[in-house]
Amino acid sequence: MARLGTRRRNQLPASAFAYIDAQGRRRLPIYDEAHVRNALARFNQVAFEDEASADKARTRLLRAAQKYGIVPIGFIHGQIRAHGPRSLPSGKVTFLLTDIVESTGLLQQLGDGYATLLTDFRRLIRSVVRRNGGREVDARGDEFFGVFEAAPAAIAAAFAIQHAMANHPWSDGAAVQVRIGLHRGRPTLTDAGYVGLAVHVVSRICGIADAGQIVMSGATLTAIGRARLAEATFAELGPQQLRGVRGSVLLFVVGERG
Repeated sequence: MARLGTRRRNQLPASAFAYIDAQGRRRLPIYDEAHVRNALARFNQVAFEDEASADKARTRLLRAAQKYGIVPIGFIHGQIRAHGPRSLPSGKVTFLLTDIVESTGLLQQLGDGYATLLTDFRRLIRSVVRRNGGREVDARGDEFFGVFEAAPAAIAAAFAIQHAMANHPWSDGAAVQVRIGLHRGRPTLTDAGYVGLAVHVVSRICGIADAGQIVMSGATLTAIGRARLAEATFAELGPQQLRGVRGSVLLFVVGERG
């Protein structure tokens, strides 16, 4: 396969590439059979900006493969291994769950525009979670569920998410606020994802948080290093009874210093 030069690359239409990044750089050419096969082999070497960009590129690449009669069995199996539940961290992990506050009111305000808001919401959070070393577990409705191996990274992501929500120019003047829950535990990782008490606990913790708040469990605080402790404030809410959870869970409202 001949190397695609800069001049020829610039002459091709955008549809000839599976991925064009935010700076306009054209990656993974798919305008003929040889380049589609090459893109299938190189896909996992590309540093995508976020999961949404990777999903879009993956879809375009698979459509191109279908066009040229290529059956990418190895590529599909590799993607399942790389992005399936078994690729998520196991053992002790820190969960992060976000939820849009007053989402019903936003839906009534924006109508069909709410779908665009949700797309922007997920894109922003995916980017933040990925930058901080986390993984997406699930995105459903107005919730986003992420996981981190390290508790300090989850705290950093939570702060960054609140900044991103506050600074993003939402359409139609919408005021988007999120609540965030953090909890550290040892769930069971199955082919269907995480199961166990820790999943239920982080959901209940998120539900306790107010608009713009980050609430976390004492188990998360215990796992945070000294550096992160110096950068944050922790207001104790005391032991709380969470619905469906036996016993009480010590909770804290997390804030940034300065």
